[in-house]
Amino acid sequence: MIDQFDDKFLKAHKITGGYGSGPDILHACDISVGKGEIAVIVGPNGAGKSTAMKAIFGMLDVREGSVLLDGVDISNFSTQDRVRAGMGFVPQNQNIFTSMTVEENLEMGAFIRKDDFSDTLEQVFELFPVLKEKRRQAAGELSGGQRQQVAVGRALMTQPKILMLDEPTAGVSPIVMDELFDRIIEVSRTGIPILMVEQNARQALGIADTGFVMVQGRNAYTGSGKELLADPEVRKSFLGG
Repeated sequence: MIDQFDDKFLKAHKITGGYGSGPDILHACDISVGKGEIAVIVGPNGAGKSTAMKAIFGMLDVREGSVLLDGVDISNFSTQDRVRAGMGFVPQNQNIFTSMTVEENLEMGAFIRKDDFSDTLEQVFELFPVLKEKRRQAAGELSGGQRQQVAVGRALMTQPKILMLDEPTAGVSPIVMDELFDRIIEVSRTGIPILMVEQNARQALGIADTGFVMVQGRNAYTGSGKELLADPEVRKSFLGG
């Protein structure tokens, strides 16, 4: 198995926490991702996958542990400050403005920027050609897969140092899922690290440099995507044999 903290861009180390004054949902979790890598968090329903992502993004109370981004401890940063530090986050639900056009949605993604973002907009259109074709269409009229492309594109408009995706293929067909994964691979090839929570564990591990299998808020297995796909215990317990 790999040394997950060797030269990683994002390091969430031994994070423990939950929502408000409620019980801890995460228990000493380690999550990390290197530059240009795809890391995925998989596991059964209720394992704490999305909670771990939200903890890294500053959306819940982390009572123990630390989060480092490019060597900087951001554990006490607000969510807004984490965006300014370079985190791009795409939530699973309500991740676009349905009444706005595709182009207006993307422009909203550049809200923290003071410079000319037209080049970034063209890069997003190059990555997602269908969005250029439908740039003047209301985002609410798009298919589920196209909406997800808008959500990812909007996050890329901030020029993030890392892209975090919570269940990007939820509710889409297998064909659309494959297309979204292809686009995610293309983003990672530009050098942007990607951290992704996914229910489609087998497919996600197939494109992952690193995989984290979570169970009841804890790390159960960690390894490369290939290692986890080949592990008989992981296959039996989480991948249907």
